[in-house]
Amino acid sequence: MANAGLQLLGFILAFLGWIGSIISTALPQWKIYSYAGDNIVTAQAIYEGLWMSCVSQSTGQIQCKVFDSLLNLNSTLQATRALMVIGILLGLIAIFVATIGMKCMKCLEDDEVQKMRMAVIGGVIFLIAGLAVLVATAWYGNRIVQEFYDPMTPVNARYEFGQALFTGWAAASLCLLGGALLCCSCPRKTTSYPTPRPYPKPAPSSGKDYV
Repeated sequence: MANAGLQLLGFILAFLGWIGSIISTALPQWKIYSYAGDNIVTAQAIYEGLWMSCVSQSTGQIQCKVFDSLLNLNSTLQATRALMVIGILLGLIAIFVATIGMKCMKCLEDDEVQKMRMAVIGGVIFLIAGLAVLVATAWYGNRIVQEFYDPMTPVNARYEFGQALFTGWAAASLCLLGGALLCCSCPRKTTSYPTPRPYPKPAPSSGKDYV
């Protein structure tokens, strides 16, 4: 019963991580404008995401512009997009696979070992999805740090970490933790000992010893 509870906890954490990765991918606040300078206008907030860049005015008006050309984007943004989409798709596959292997489901009730293996496979796919999201967010964040500390970057063109980046890191952590808990339901190999065979009884001696 404890194993079933651990399995359910892992599935819930991984599912929340998958939802968080979708939210992180859709949010435009991957990097926000850094107010690190003397002549900074705080009447507007500038932030960029994977799909668009937005400007928020102090009056509450928000204007967003979707990135038109895919080939015009830098390689970091293209790779981050690809990894986040791959992580979301892998998470969707992991949900279906892990659901079949959950002990609270009626699927594969006749084969308990195969059912547990499906849960482990779902956990492994969750781990891969979490790694994809983690690599994407870490790569994008490293690019922000490099551009921020680059002396060639103007002060009014520097950005900092946005909320979507922190959401992606939290989502990757949940996917990794949930996938690891699902992998803990791996069926243990039972060591089967061979059945002892009875020793043959010695034949009765005829009472005659031959020299």
